[in-house]
Amino acid sequence: MRRIVINEHLSLDGVIQGPGGPDEDTSGGFELGGWSANYADEVTRESLFAVLNADYDLLLGRVTFDIWEPYWPKQEGPIAEKFNGIKKYVATKTLSEASWEGTVLLNGDTVEQIKELKASDRPDLHMWGSADFIQTLFQNGLVDQMNVWIYPVVLGKGKRLFAGGTLPSGLKMTKHAVSSTGVVCASFEFNGEVPVGNAADD
Repeated sequence: MRRIVINEHLSLDGVIQGPGGPDEDTSGGFELGGWSANYADEVTRESLFAVLNADYDLLLGRVTFDIWEPYWPKQEGPIAEKFNGIKKYVATKTLSEASWEGTVLLNGDTVEQIKELKASDRPDLHMWGSADFIQTLFQNGLVDQMNVWIYPVVLGKGKRLFAGGTLPSGLKMTKHAVSSTGVVCASFEFNGEVPVGNAADD
């Protein structure tokens, strides 16, 4: 059974919109695009490429796909080679065809289609961006792991990782590192129910 793994650049207040550049995603009047660009160092690069070089297919929402489809086929280098060569599963209610080689459109009952994908014997499914689509996965308990890069910035607006409707869950941290620029690079697995107790009993 394959896992669904979410990969996100995250502000301290939970925003995942437009980390890479000013024009990446300006929907909703977002004007702070590119907020992650000045924090790279050896630690962030190492953790990022460890994820990028894993064995996986991509699972994307429509907005992220619309940004990536015209961009990556024109690029060169290891990331472009990876993304262009693997399967891309896209959740969409309106798209009927795509030009990016290897794209598979999920335009039926998307949740059921994703459950079928998870049950198949193929590599894990990795997601980037896809803020709206992620909420559907959270609401249906379909996410297995999160890799997050938490940046020392507060944005105050923009699409958030947890936007509402997320099922309560405990998490287990499986990996972590802190960069020289203050970025927390962490991996979490979903780990059952939220453990509750009374702090006064300690």
